[in-house]
Amino acid sequence: MAPITRKSILLLFSITALLAISNFGSAHGKGKLRTYKPCKELVLYFHDIIYNGKNAANATSAIVAAPEGAILTILAGQFHFGNIAVFDDPITLDNNLHSKPVGRAQGLYFYDTKNTYTAWLGFTFSLNSTDYEGTINFIGADPLMRKVRDISVVGGTGDFFMHRGIATIMTDSYEGDVYFRLRVDIKFYDCW
Repeated sequence: MAPITRKSILLLFSITALLAISNFGSAHGKGKLRTYKPCKELVLYFHDIIYNGKNAANATSAIVAAPEGAILTILAGQFHFGNIAVFDDPITLDNNLHSKPVGRAQGLYFYDTKNTYTAWLGFTFSLNSTDYEGTINFIGADPLMRKVRDISVVGGTGDFFMHRGIATIMTDSYEGDVYFRLRVDIKFYDCW
């Protein structure tokens, strides 16, 4: 076996560096970052009507834990910090609450910041329409004071089996603390 010399180490290092540079250039479009194109896109709306003690027939969400003496019909002061709500909201293809639902948004959100309106979301879109059938799972922080914010799409079932991507959320409408509508632009980057 030939002895390892400084010249052979330098040659090996040079070849490795050239391979790394050539792979980087081809993967990222000759030095530029690769832009990703979604494999599937959807725009859906969900409508949340929080129970306030008087609207049981129409409510689609309810406070299940509250920091101030368990008053479950009034959101806590100071940015609602500590409130936890569960929801079962209708999903529509447009921004009309009275449009035919194509599924349900089901999950929870809790207000987790003392000095601004911020919530953490964990929910599923259960879709059952002629166009789509299955679930899409979401998780992430929701800084409510931003007009546009992103949360992660972490999986799904049925037509969305193991899909992953980003959901851009926009508060489309709200009426005090009782009603809000979210527009959700979903871009899947990993479709099976």
